[in-house]
Amino acid sequence: MTVAIYHNPACGTSRNALALIRATGVEPQVIEYLQTPPGRAELERLIARMGIAPRALLRRKGTPYDELGLDDETLDDGALVEAMLAHPILINRPIVTTPAAALLCRPSERVLELLGPLPRDFTKEDGEIVRARPA
Repeated sequence: MTVAIYHNPACGTSRNALALIRATGVEPQVIEYLQTPPGRAELERLIARMGIAPRALLRRKGTPYDELGLDDETLDDGALVEAMLAHPILINRPIVTTPAAALLCRPSERVLELLGPLPRDFTKEDGEIVRARPA
């Protein structure tokens, strides 16, 4: 199965999602989206595949969200996509894609909705244990 993760190595949730993917036995394509941001078509395709509105993909913490006035509910989807294209840090992460689906994996264990159960328990960076489900 082809799996890709839109990853920010500075983000603990993103690091945990990547480690969880690998714990399932899959080596994903890692896209460091701050280094190689998605273009408009790719970003819009991801949003559509996740079945969310652009506003649901916006990240506020550690971004220029407030400075750009992105809490203005009158901003349309096009304006929000433009903001994410201009400032990729506004794109929340991690986004994980498979041939069947795409998902914003916050919390990181949401990745298991795409990949299935863990073969063994997994310990996240903060010490939280994600339990493997019995077969």
